[in-house]
Amino acid sequence: MFKTTIHLDKAFFGAKEKTLVEAGPLSATAFLFDSGVCGLRLCNDVGELVLLPFQGQQIWSVTLGGRNLTMKSMCSIPRAGVPFLETFGGFVQHCGALAMGGPGPTDTHPLHGELPNAPYQRAWIIVGEDDKGAYIGLSGQYRHTVAFSADYVAEPLVRLDAGSTLFDLSMTVTNLKNTPMELMYLAHINFLPVDGGRLVYSARPTPEHVRVRAGIPAHIKPAPGYAEFLTALRAHPEQHHRLSPALLADPEVVFFIDYLADETGWAHSLQVHPQGYADYVAHRPAQLPKGTRWISRTPDQQAMALVEPGTAEPEGYTAEKAKGNLHILPPKGTFHCDLRIGSLDAAQAAEMEAKITQLIS
Repeated sequence: MFKTTIHLDKAFFGAKEKTLVEAGPLSATAFLFDSGVCGLRLCNDVGELVLLPFQGQQIWSVTLGGRNLTMKSMCSIPRAGVPFLETFGGFVQHCGALAMGGPGPTDTHPLHGELPNAPYQRAWIIVGEDDKGAYIGLSGQYRHTVAFSADYVAEPLVRLDAGSTLFDLSMTVTNLKNTPMELMYLAHINFLPVDGGRLVYSARPTPEHVRVRAGIPAHIKPAPGYAEFLTALRAHPEQHHRLSPALLADPEVVFFIDYLADETGWAHSLQVHPQGYADYVAHRPAQLPKGTRWISRTPDQQAMALVEPGTAEPEGYTAEKAKGNLHILPPKGTFHCDLRIGSLDAAQAAEMEAKITQLIS
């Protein structure tokens, strides 16, 4: 068993893609998007992840098992130094950590907080082998310090194993202050929805456990019939389980979901494609107790967060504080969460669907 760490410098990234690591079927290459944002391509023998090591450590795109899993967006490449919605096109954004979600009338935080496009001061590649086999990954550190207010370090980790169409994602936030810290965190995971796709997940699909968001954020401009559509979904949330053009998710529909965990502590979400394979997310409700589902299908944007696991719902700081959803980190305390994300083949998807059915029955 071994692990090697390669510290990244922005000087490694240029217009011509450059190989930084090769280790059997695993590799890492560095390049610049046309916008000047640094990109890092992690590959195994069945696919690749493109990450932004110095911009939020976002996962910009994912191709696994011969399929693109990433949402369709109006933002074709990432941009630096702009608000969230002007560079929203990536597969995963870390949201928080002092606040997240859509800001309410009295909130002052940006949409989804400071983490999504945070300028990371440090980034590094890891490559190694352990009892699970060979792997490659990306980690880094972003320190956020505001005098008299906040001082914390965020340290995400992405791990891609050889031969796997799933990857591991984690986030660790450490409060560096000698006083408590209010924390909100959400993993914004954006798959490409498909017509005929079925949503299968470890929650009981009743109005009590799959709740349609009541309010409409200020940045959303609903189409005619949207309010009536939401009313119907509140009574019968299972109506959104099969995706079709008739599902009026323009500009979006949002659900708050009470997930059940299996005997090992994991909750599961699938988008089962008509061909039988599936998109997949697993999270631990003990770490991220609030599950949000977001679907947006417009002529210009196709996106679905099967689940956005979080410490709170994405209604902004003031609303979530009123609900009692703020996580309090003690002085020098640490928050940590783990996710497993990617693609399942038809046999794996059928096995997972059977497990979920048994779990919620």
